[in-house]
Amino acid sequence: MKRAILGALCCALLLKLFFFDFVRAEGRSMIPAIKNGQMLIVNKISYGLRLPLGGYLARWAEPKEGDVVVFWTPYGDLAVKRCSKSVDKGGFFASGDNCEASFDSRAYGPVSTNNIVGKVAGIK
Repeated sequence: MKRAILGALCCALLLKLFFFDFVRAEGRSMIPAIKNGQMLIVNKISYGLRLPLGGYLARWAEPKEGDVVVFWTPYGDLAVKRCSKSVDKGGFFASGDNCEASFDSRAYGPVSTNNIVGKVAGIK
């Protein structure tokens, strides 16, 4: 019984660290697509296999224009924005759907693709 519980906990931890995560949206920057307080399902392996503390072990895709991604801003905040365009050398411009309430790449410039946590795969 203890082994089964320990095995289940290890599997859950590995899934959360490397494959999927849940993030609660805060703010109004992505309205109308994502509302304040909604739970987001984040696919962490959409673009590659990423280490929990940052950096990719393997990368198989880049964010495309229109993808909604979760990433670390240059200021160390977790953000949810839409990829508006790719930039040479592994970067992208992030923009909120609600331009008037969005603190995005217009303020802090392009974001490194290494800062991406994952792609939003679902909204609850």
